[in-house]
Amino acid sequence: MSLEKLVVGVLIAEPGQRTEGHLKVGAMQDGTPVRLPVVLVNGMQSGKTLYLQSISDGDELNGIAVIHEILRQIRPENLRGRIIAVPIVNFHAFHAKQAYSPIDNTKMNRCFPGKPGGTSSERIAHRLFHSAIRQADYCIDLHQGGVNPMIDEVRVRVAENHPQHDACLELARVFDIGYILDQKGPKGQLAQAAPEIGIPTIDPELGGCHGWDETSIAKGVRGVLNVFKYYNFIDGKVEIPERQVIVKRFATLLSNEGGFVYYKVKLYNRVEAYQPIAEICNAFGHPREVIRAPESGIFWSHPVYPMVASGASVGKIGIVENA
Repeated sequence: MSLEKLVVGVLIAEPGQRTEGHLKVGAMQDGTPVRLPVVLVNGMQSGKTLYLQSISDGDELNGIAVIHEILRQIRPENLRGRIIAVPIVNFHAFHAKQAYSPIDNTKMNRCFPGKPGGTSSERIAHRLFHSAIRQADYCIDLHQGGVNPMIDEVRVRVAENHPQHDACLELARVFDIGYILDQKGPKGQLAQAAPEIGIPTIDPELGGCHGWDETSIAKGVRGVLNVFKYYNFIDGKVEIPERQVIVKRFATLLSNEGGFVYYKVKLYNRVEAYQPIAEICNAFGHPREVIRAPESGIFWSHPVYPMVASGASVGKIGIVENA
């Protein structure tokens, strides 16, 4: 492969150059341009292109810290290939500190590959997809569980019979966060749209918290560096365990009673069928209900606040096939 300049919108990075700037994706109510921050890193040696983005959902902040650290560590002189990094994708939702865009009440990660004449989120997705993402050989779309606590995991969002499934699963395995959800996702996810044009893509979910979680961020940094090493972007040895936990589906735990939740297990715990997971108490502290696991699996996630109405989710168990 010959060395070529990297171009996204008006931004250009020549071989051996790092370029920072903005990609215009729309306008505010007063006509002020909406611009996304973009970093291009064009290596001194030829190689593949990796696209890296975060804050597709505006309240999922861990990914931006991962990108910041990756960009501190990776320099053009040590890079074989190219990086396109977009730290903030969902501009409007980010500034509103929420998952959905307040402009069109849409979740950005249901909009890819976007529409040039669609809603605000669809237009942003289209601009990114056609100016940046299409250039990539691999995509990493950094997420987290919003503010809801969950385990650190990686998601493969195409079906098992998809031509890119095995490549996406390999990318998830290389990211090596220990837990993989291998389940076709909702239409419009980047981790579905990019594989449709032949680009293996994963959707790491780096925990869930208010603000930043240093442990999840560190796992994300290590995961991205693993990918760079494994696919020969940079030097270094990546050690991947032979066995990682792969789940195909979730069992959602619903309360019958409303009240306050006292958990009997912690995230990452393996649980057995019928094992008590949580106890629901009323406002006087008296037990009203015991929530039990319907199947064996791993306690995967739970709401951030310890109270529920009747019929609300108390948590999810990841079901390990053939465990």
